[in-house]
Amino acid sequence: MLDLFLRFERALSQCALYVAVLMLIVSVSLAFYQVLTRFVLDAPSTWSEVMARSSMIWCVFLGAAACFRGGYMMAVEAIYNLVPETAIKWIEVLIAICCLIVLMVLVVYGTQMTLRVSSQKLSGVGITIAWIYAAIPVGAAFSSLSVAARLLAQLSGREALGVADAEVPEAVSSVQSDDMKNDTEKVRS
Repeated sequence: MLDLFLRFERALSQCALYVAVLMLIVSVSLAFYQVLTRFVLDAPSTWSEVMARSSMIWCVFLGAAACFRGGYMMAVEAIYNLVPETAIKWIEVLIAICCLIVLMVLVVYGTQMTLRVSSQKLSGVGITIAWIYAAIPVGAAFSSLSVAARLLAQLSGREALGVADAEVPEAVSSVQSDDMKNDTEKVRS
């Protein structure tokens, strides 16, 4: 059952990441279009700035789910290095609980805000601003699922605890230190 949940969450997080990347592409393209129409054609677009900002908002909230799943937003390496191995599991649980509390607040209040602004329209576009505010509860829900899946995978032993992927392998660090020595010698001569 856990494997099924983790596969479902992985597919959902991957989908959210792909949509986030698409929204980033849309945002950059629309920002370029806005600059082009404003400064080159001297006829600024009325809708492109609003849509570029809106797609960037969706990009951030959907991309956060992938960051939570990878543990990139929860990692504080100094804490992991200071505590004994036995306490890391408890730190992961504490971090996940704190993240879930904040994300649930975002889901609840984001939903309320989305419903509250449903009668307002985006200037220059004519669609309801609720579509933009909906990024808050949707992104927080995806992120909550990612936090829960990461914690369950770690507690079940399917994934490593802590920030193992952030550590630099010994071979890489020795190459980097050799490069630093060479750079220091070049500066001295």
